Amino acid sequence: MRVVQAFAEILKREGVRCSNKRVARLMREQGLRARVSKLYHSAKGVQRFFAKTGNLRLELPAPTRMDQIWVGDLTYLRLGERWRYLATVMDLFSRRIIGWTIARTRTVEVSLRAIKRAIALRNPKPGLMFHSDRGIEYSAYGYQDFLRSKGIVPSMNRPRNCQDNAHMESFFHSLKAELVHQHSFTSDGQLNAQIGSYIERFYNLKRVHSSLGYHSPVEFERLAIAE
Repeated sequence: MRVVQAFAEILKREGVRCSNKRVARLMREQGLRARVSKLYHSAKGVQRFFAKTGNLRLELPAPTRMDQIWVGDLTYLRLGERWRYLATVMDLFSRRIIGWTIARTRTVEVSLRAIKRAIALRNPKPGLMFHSDRGIEYSAYGYQDFLRSKGIVPSMNRPRNCQDNAHMESFFHSLKAELVHQHSFTSDGQLNAQIGSYIERFYNLKRVHSSLGYHSPVEFERLAIAE
């Protein structure tokens, strides 16, 4: 239909008045069809990579301790007419955000900074699993090599299944509903301050989760340590 409309518009510009229906009929009579190129090609190397890095979380029960399974993701934040990119790392056991960063460009470095901050905070032992989606920020060889150099086991979503990383999707939904959609940010400093306050002072410290027995992530970790 878009091709028909395009032809009709071109004819109008040439001074020929012709309806969409007539253009479609004439194209059928002449055996003309829109030519569509294939935008995506199967890449054997990519297929082999994802076959090697599957969703290992599917094979495991829910974590029973801190620093057993981490999950990460990246989302967009509007700053005026521009975009900023927030990368986060969550400890799946407590739902606590243990690493985050905001950047002006969407690159592998954004996600690397977030997980480096998480590692600096928690100093996890080898064997920790890190799960993410299949975005280029996480599937890039530089990112995957960094994980393995730290003894971290990578895991990734199944194809076309964003629910494999539902906990991070839920966090971003809460962040945007409770903060982002309620404010218009005018500077990077304001955006960083507001996001930092939400994560560190509200979400981690005060926001309760039914799955955590109505404790906040920090409270839940404290209770786990005290047991």
